[in-house]
Amino acid sequence: MNLKSTFLVAIKAIMVNKGRSFLTMLGVIIGVSSVVLLTSIGTGLQAYVTQQFEELGSNNVIVFPGDIFGEGGGFSRESQSNALLNNKLKLSDVNDIEKLREYVEFALPMNTRSDKASYRDETKTITVIGTHYQYDKFITGIEKGRFFNKTEDQSAERVVVLGWEIADKLFGKIDPIGKKIKLGTQTFKVVGVAEKQGGGFGGPSFDTYVYMPLETNFRIYDTNQIVEIMVRVRNKDQMPEAIKAIEQTMGKRLKDDEFSVFDQTEILNTINSILGVLTAGLGGIAAISLVVGGIGIMNIMLVSVTERTREIGLRKALGATPKQILFQFLIESALLSILGGLIGLLIAYLGSLALQAVFPAKVTMGAIMLAFSVSALVGVIFGVAPARKAANLSPIEALRYE
Repeated sequence: MNLKSTFLVAIKAIMVNKGRSFLTMLGVIIGVSSVVLLTSIGTGLQAYVTQQFEELGSNNVIVFPGDIFGEGGGFSRESQSNALLNNKLKLSDVNDIEKLREYVEFALPMNTRSDKASYRDETKTITVIGTHYQYDKFITGIEKGRFFNKTEDQSAERVVVLGWEIADKLFGKIDPIGKKIKLGTQTFKVVGVAEKQGGGFGGPSFDTYVYMPLETNFRIYDTNQIVEIMVRVRNKDQMPEAIKAIEQTMGKRLKDDEFSVFDQTEILNTINSILGVLTAGLGGIAAISLVVGGIGIMNIMLVSVTERTREIGLRKALGATPKQILFQFLIESALLSILGGLIGLLIAYLGSLALQAVFPAKVTMGAIMLAFSVSALVGVIFGVAPARKAANLSPIEALRYE
């Protein structure tokens, strides 16, 4: 029997019991679709995070209080909280950094805090960002109105720029420009609405931010604290030199563990590392169903060998070799697994398309090849035992089998 005939016999055997064949493939279908879908979500999320950071600019350096990367070098919420509690940054540090004209285009101080924004009967929880007028260069753009100007900044005017989500929740279809809102008990004039930006990593969404002049922030909240300094480097090729120069400048007043200087690449690498481990873990958990699917294939193939004992005996009596019998049953189990894998890939692809409307998902060729290869391998591995059983049957005993 040639290879073509063996394939035709295997396909015929699968088609005789369509319902049973489909149920046999179900474990592989679920396994492959789960693995591909979960890895596509992880990959899509990594691509989304990278895009968000690139939109913020690749030549930005952040100065933060304390050693926020901790002893293990990882960016943790605990180390961030401890850094803020022991914050020793001052407004004078901004002026010192701006003196590094060779590297620094400008440096902006920031103060953040949570508050409630209200307009008429609507009230929303927000993050207030107190900063200088040049901060508009760090956001994607202004959808309506404008960012507050230098005069409003220096004279501590009570003006605000709303994040996209806050403007939408408070005003709906009403144009917010020129309207008055309350932050706590204080009244502010809305001068602009920022474009939609999406999530903020390690904190609330950028779209729930409300921006105001730093001097206004100091007076309203009775503080002079700086929780972060955003630095725009003139050229991204100067990043290592700029970071070193900023560290030396900050080190004149503070100890090494009292401040952190880093660019967005460090945060991005940390986040992508976490997402990579999470994706691999979820993929591994989903892959367990592939093993279950393989066991299902082996079980059904053993049943098939028992049911077709007389057929095997007849084929051996007509001259079929044990190797040909072994090969036939291996092809059947591999075909079941491969067909299940193809159906699983189709389901995963359609699922990722549906998810893209609400969540980043990206099916990669690597995930497809891995899942497909594993599904085929599962069919072969779990098909060996039934195939060997069929190949080792005695033709006389097989023909006598009832």
